Amino acid sequence: MNDTTPDSLIPYDDIVQDALRGVVSRVLQRISDEGGLPGGHHFYIAFRTRAPGVSIPKHLMERYPDEMTIVIQHRYWDLIVADDHFSIGLSFNQMPSSLVIPYDAIVGFVDPAVNFALQFAPEDGEGPPPETPPETPPPEPQDEGSNVVTLDRFRRK
Repeated sequence: MNDTTPDSLIPYDDIVQDALRGVVSRVLQRISDEGGLPGGHHFYIAFRTRAPGVSIPKHLMERYPDEMTIVIQHRYWDLIVADDHFSIGLSFNQMPSSLVIPYDAIVGFVDPAVNFALQFAPEDGEGPPPETPPETPPPEPQDEGSNVVTLDRFRRK
């Protein structure tokens, strides 16, 4: 009898990751169709800024060269949900910006209003996810127009 698990010829992990990214797509499509977020719902979406298909302004790429987290809550516009990506308008330090984010680039999705969180494994060829620092409360926003926060307090240990 063999104590090791056999290698699967079916890529279950990839299939599950794709399905979970589909949850993000469906949620975004719903708020797009309904014209906004219901109740106290709001989303933190963390994504790899250098992933294929990501399009963000140069100043944001310089500030967040590896990973960035956006907040979708009150002030956003032009949310367009496609099969493989979404695009959205957000303000950063009073500067309007347009972002295009493929679902494959997403590494985390959190709706703190209902304690719902998804964390995604890195795509093939990428390194392991960065180590999670000790749990700390998120920093206070420096500017009312900022849409970048940390997801550290929502990550599982």
